[in-house]
Amino acid sequence: MSRRRFDEFIVEELETQKRLDVFLAAKLSDRHSRAQLQKLIRNGGVLVNGRAVTPHYAIKPGEKVCVEKLEQSHEDLPAEAIPIEVLYEDDEVILVNKPAGMVVHPAHGNPNHTLVNALLFHVQNLSHEGDRVRPGIVHRLDKDTSGVMVVAKTDIAHAKLAKQFKDHTIDRVYHAVVRGVVQHDEGVIEEPVGRAFLNRKKVIVKPSGGKDAVTHFRVLKRFAKGTLVEIRPKTGRTHQIRVHFAHLGHAVLGDTFYGIPFPPIQRQALHASALGFEHPKTGKGMSFTTELPEDMRELIRFLEQDR
Repeated sequence: MSRRRFDEFIVEELETQKRLDVFLAAKLSDRHSRAQLQKLIRNGGVLVNGRAVTPHYAIKPGEKVCVEKLEQSHEDLPAEAIPIEVLYEDDEVILVNKPAGMVVHPAHGNPNHTLVNALLFHVQNLSHEGDRVRPGIVHRLDKDTSGVMVVAKTDIAHAKLAKQFKDHTIDRVYHAVVRGVVQHDEGVIEEPVGRAFLNRKKVIVKPSGGKDAVTHFRVLKRFAKGTLVEIRPKTGRTHQIRVHFAHLGHAVLGDTFYGIPFPPIQRQALHASALGFEHPKTGKGMSFTTELPEDMRELIRFLEQDR
């Protein structure tokens, strides 16, 4: 059963006419992002003088703001004894090397066998932020993208890590093998992206109406039919790297959604090789790296021999 907890605040004179979400974001910055508070308000988890209001409600002096927090249990999410590679763990965070083929959290069509199910077996606590099927998940990797991920074990860690991702202060490095020979030694792709109109699962470059997306890259090695690139995305849009390189005519090899099949590898040749962030409790800078998985190393060997 969920355990209920309430936070209560009385609006002061100097705080009059502030938006409710702004007011609460200042009060609960150690626990929630503003977006999370907006969701909580819309779902009726915040009452002003006993009644539900909207996130942009203008508060008035003397009003009582009551914030309900439901600490969800994960009892309805099965813990599964799936092996995972743990790179680091403490009381606040856990770093894992996600294998290709593993979905990050349960969703329609993937109710179990996910990273979340595996984590619930291996750790005692995950943050309660987000919805009930994504405990601890601050960021995601696509199912067929491998590499390093950070997962939050406490709500405060979740909020602070989420802010770092939002502020683009996380240092992320990917390696990919893309189709064809990339001519420029390095470059920046700055093309807005957004959901396709007819296929909402697909992301496309949208010069008008898309969200800003910035991808830095440099060439590490060229082959006759492909290029190994190091990628440092400044933003973290869905499918950003895959869409940006497909837009250039250099789709990630093996990416059948944005490119074409490439038999030497059975998934997109994309790996999150490094992740750097500020520890949410100590403030210390931390960095974690992972080696290219065997299927990508095998792909590179194939390209080296294909003259």
